Amino acid sequence: MSTPITTLALGPDWLDPEVLISSFGLLGILVIVFAESGLLIGFFLPGDSLLFTAGLLTADGKYITYPLWLVCLLITLAAIAGDQVGYAFGRKVGPSLFRRPNSRLFKQENVIKAHEFFEKYGARSIVLARFVPIVRTFTPIVAGVSRMNYRTFVTYNIIGGVLWGTGVTVLGYFLGQLPFVKANIELILIAIVAISVVPIAVELLRARMAAKRGTTAAERAAAEEAIRETRQNYGKH
Repeated sequence: MSTPITTLALGPDWLDPEVLISSFGLLGILVIVFAESGLLIGFFLPGDSLLFTAGLLTADGKYITYPLWLVCLLITLAAIAGDQVGYAFGRKVGPSLFRRPNSRLFKQENVIKAHEFFEKYGARSIVLARFVPIVRTFTPIVAGVSRMNYRTFVTYNIIGGVLWGTGVTVLGYFLGQLPFVKANIELILIAIVAISVVPIAVELLRARMAAKRGTTAAERAAAEEAIRETRQNYGKH
């Protein structure tokens, strides 16, 4: 794999999936998956491309020499555990999360987007968010803030963890054995990242169009109302 091309396309060298895996191995993958699944600081980590690359390198026996079933099992468990921690954190901090000031590693707009995603899709958001960068990190936290039924959360968390953790890894494992994919791995990883950020791009486009229509104030009011409802519901428990 041509590291310079991948680095240019996917970001800093230290966030390149192959660099991460070659440096930290399977343990590094598990830590990153755990952090991106439920820790506030994990939203910038390369989840989808990392899992795809993990599957590809498992097929090649490069850097990862464990069997595919074990790699998938451990990644899935790390993803599920990350969401569990995010949910517990959300229950503990409650609505105060919506009042937390912005910083270099925390943006209030990310919480709002995750809240809107959660409100739109309900329990299904726990599964769907797995495939949406940034939203993937904040949705389990918002679920905890909203006091989502714990058994329901666990059920959807397991489903989402399996579909994402095992699904993307297995996809990388089998596609990585195809000559075309091996010869164009940089382009494949770029495509994965591009597809994963489509939902974010759509939301940004909608926000820009809304700004031109002058409806951003109304949308902010709706978001604030949703937050107030969340706080009220939180206070009832």
